[in-house]
Amino acid sequence: MKKQLLAFLLSLLSTLTTIAQRTQTLFDSSWKFFRGDVANGEMQNFNDGDWRMVELPHDWSIEDLPDQSDSVIGPFTKKSIGSTSTGYVVGGTAWYRKHFRLEDFAGKKISIYFDGVYMNSDVWINEHHLGNHPYGYTPFYYDLTSWLKQNGEENILAVRVRNEGRNSRWYTGSGIYRHVWLAITNPVHVERWGVYITTPVISASTAVVNIKTTIINGENRSSLKLVTTLLDAKNRTVATVETPVLLNSINKEISQNITIAKPSLWSPESPHLYHAETDLVLDDQMLDHVVTTFGIRSLEFSAEKGFLLNGKNVELRGGCMHHDNGPLGAATIDRAEERKVELLKSFGFNAVRTSHNPPSQQFLDACDRLGIIVIDEAFDHWHREKNPQDYHLYFDTSWKKDIDAMVLRDRNHPSVIFWSIGNEINERADGPGLVIAKQLINEVKRLDDTRPVTEAICHFWDHPGYKWDTTAAAFALLDVGGYNYQWKEYETDHKKYPQRIMMGTESVPLEAFDNWKLVEKYPYVIGDFVWTAMDYLGETGIGHTNLDSARPYELQTFPWFNAWCGDIDLTGGKKPQLYYRDIVWRTSTMHMLVHAPVPAGHKEAVSYWGWPDEVPYYHFPGQEGKPLQVHVYTRYPQVRLELNGRTVDEKNVSPENLTATFDINYQPGSLKAIAVNHGRVVDSVMLQTAGTPTQIHLIADRKNIKASRNDLSYVTAEVLDANGQLVPDAVIPLHFTITGNGEIAATANANPSDMESFKKPEHKTFRGKSLIIVRPKGKPGKIILKAEGEGLKTGEVVIETK
Repeated sequence: MKKQLLAFLLSLLSTLTTIAQRTQTLFDSSWKFFRGDVANGEMQNFNDGDWRMVELPHDWSIEDLPDQSDSVIGPFTKKSIGSTSTGYVVGGTAWYRKHFRLEDFAGKKISIYFDGVYMNSDVWINEHHLGNHPYGYTPFYYDLTSWLKQNGEENILAVRVRNEGRNSRWYTGSGIYRHVWLAITNPVHVERWGVYITTPVISASTAVVNIKTTIINGENRSSLKLVTTLLDAKNRTVATVETPVLLNSINKEISQNITIAKPSLWSPESPHLYHAETDLVLDDQMLDHVVTTFGIRSLEFSAEKGFLLNGKNVELRGGCMHHDNGPLGAATIDRAEERKVELLKSFGFNAVRTSHNPPSQQFLDACDRLGIIVIDEAFDHWHREKNPQDYHLYFDTSWKKDIDAMVLRDRNHPSVIFWSIGNEINERADGPGLVIAKQLINEVKRLDDTRPVTEAICHFWDHPGYKWDTTAAAFALLDVGGYNYQWKEYETDHKKYPQRIMMGTESVPLEAFDNWKLVEKYPYVIGDFVWTAMDYLGETGIGHTNLDSARPYELQTFPWFNAWCGDIDLTGGKKPQLYYRDIVWRTSTMHMLVHAPVPAGHKEAVSYWGWPDEVPYYHFPGQEGKPLQVHVYTRYPQVRLELNGRTVDEKNVSPENLTATFDINYQPGSLKAIAVNHGRVVDSVMLQTAGTPTQIHLIADRKNIKASRNDLSYVTAEVLDANGQLVPDAVIPLHFTITGNGEIAATANANPSDMESFKKPEHKTFRGKSLIIVRPKGKPGKIILKAEGEGLKTGEVVIETK
């Protein structure tokens, strides 16, 4: 009995301690969902008994459609309103409802926080309309306190989402696709996004950290203490400051300075992080506790020195990325967001542009941890539309709250180095547009004046007759000028505007070397961002290759569903242009790729965003004796090519494109490129013809993961020959089974025009590979995944969850 009483008292003490401070609960589970519109879906007595139970983050556009047919495949339909732009998926209207109960919360403030809902969401609590949030990419929150029921009575939170009409130029996903949290605070608390940390003074020996904390006085308190403690990455206390606070208004901002000796600076090479613990204390009682992660780094930009991070020059090896997670759609499962950043880092990128909207909180957290510089972008349009139902309809009434949400949420992330106010804006250089740009810049600077503001500006394809120099007034407003596809203007513009700082905010793979030569040559050109770092859903096939004809910009129709312009494919694989970029960026020394055979009498045509149809393998059954072209990418001066041990030719590497090109007739066997420098062999690379498929090999990116629903294991299925070599032309249906404490979240391959369901436990291979995304069920234990294919030895992998 005494043990039971002690356990009860400890439990009660724990509860009181928690309630006394701030609690923030992930609110992702047990949502009722209906795909379609209903009348009175916000009413408490509405019968949602037959609605489907879903878990957030949730994207209904990636789910299979009913009535599968030749024109409806998986989530894709020829009748999609978005058509090629959004990848033939379906939006529409849908409802979410969550039933929940709370115990006594007297004297507390309770709010609901959404990190992103696409789009045009309306939220009700117990039939009270909390508000409408049009933009699909910015976070928002509502105070629930006045309309909640307590003491175990049922509350109903209802959300209507409307992804209607033609409102985007790429895949958006649909629904509550980012996380939701329920927060409980005392009336006196730190405002959401109310901790703002800057580092105004930095040297090798000292850093001054300024912390501005905004306190909400919802209880008419007169005074309290604000205690801020800084801790390093190993959770060791670095410094503490305590400030008495006189609360003479509803909102109060308090500024504190803390000096740190020998600070560890944040950079892509060494992404050191600190965190600040902010405590509001009244008579030794903790009223609130907030933890904020930040980094210490200095930024300097000039046309003379370029971009200096912590006093060192940095050239931005950048890529643009849309927000989707490929076969998961837009759902921002934490590990999916982190993996994108890992891929960028592993493939040589040190910077990313979040095109063309603010990313998830988890994506920026990963950029902080792993060391990727971010251009955090706000909008794709202002007043003037790019699609009839896009954000231009809401710009006047929403731009300020959306800018505020982006900057306030993201301004403590050390990875965020630039704010971008827009992309290829129609009114970018005329009078009304300049007025808007000034408003946006002023609002960004009001909230954070420590970072440069940029904008991605393109040529005037939408304003025939405008000259490039018409952009001068727009560039004059910016701290750093963003150039989309205009690298040929850098030198001319520098002569006219010698203090302008430039970067390529979009470029194409085929011009990678042209862009990068200028980055290396001129300090005023600080980097280049390719369109795109990774394949994405929508803008179908802008990176395509065709035989005989291709226009510079031509979307491919059904069954194409992804853009195919990325350096990284939809499953995370390395595409041919990224091998070339390795040489351009000097991150590798030598690569060899072979162009796929072009039928006699035909000519390959490559789209503006595309890349020739070449592959990093030597395997073309049925093409014996037919001509092939071999490209060796390197900065070495000469390359010798050997086929089956016999020299084919030796050629100089062109300094214009870092390429040595050879013509051969295909013979199975081995193809070896040998780099020669001053007559000496200094490097080599070899490709080998594969045999016939015999087995399946499963490779998990991580075999030990958390049991959390927010973790994932990405498993690649490879079709191998008897010698364990990938068979790159294998197109084989594979079937997957899973047992244990996990489930298959999605399956996919990298083929941009081979529509299949992402939800079924089966998928064809493309170039010998397919992807299975495994998700834990929430409990520790083993997950066993098997892959089977006709005539192949079964593959198996075991994943441990803890």
